[in-house]
Amino acid sequence: GAVVAIAIIGPFIVFGEQIEAWTETFLESARMRPWTSAMVLGGLLGSDILFPVPSSIVSTACGVVHGFMGGALISMLGMTFSCLAGYAIAKWMGRPLVSRFVGDRELDRLHGMEEKYGDWIIVVARPVPVLAEASVLFLGLSAMSFARFAVLSTLSNLAISIVYAAAGAWAAGIHSFFPA
Repeated sequence: GAVVAIAIIGPFIVFGEQIEAWTETFLESARMRPWTSAMVLGGLLGSDILFPVPSSIVSTACGVVHGFMGGALISMLGMTFSCLAGYAIAKWMGRPLVSRFVGDRELDRLHGMEEKYGDWIIVVARPVPVLAEASVLFLGLSAMSFARFAVLSTLSNLAISIVYAAAGAWAAGIHSFFPA
């Protein structure tokens, strides 16, 4: 545990000033082009279902660059797009593929789990890396109703986005991304 902590924190201790300077330069250039940075940040979050995007960092950057309200909105829209895309992919393209590997009986069991725990799965798993994406695919495969999925994932994404955007806006207020 200590080795992992040192590996993560060590570069910030050794290169902290350089990292801070680079981050500030990068964020300042993003503030100069708000629409472009909103599209890039939202696009990164929207592609999270397909690519390994560090959504917590990107959502926090939304708050740093666009303030609390704008950052929360951009983050929520990007994360929700990713959820809806993942749900659609799993529901319409994943079922036949997964059925070949696990069989219809297992997919029926999956649907039973969704009926019992589906609402909680999407709400609890959204802030957890990897589980967030897995839960989206799981609920698409299990055929949760689209309307229910859309409402629950959007509300979960809103709550998460508010927290990260608040951290980002706070970091911008103290002129340091490191604490966020």
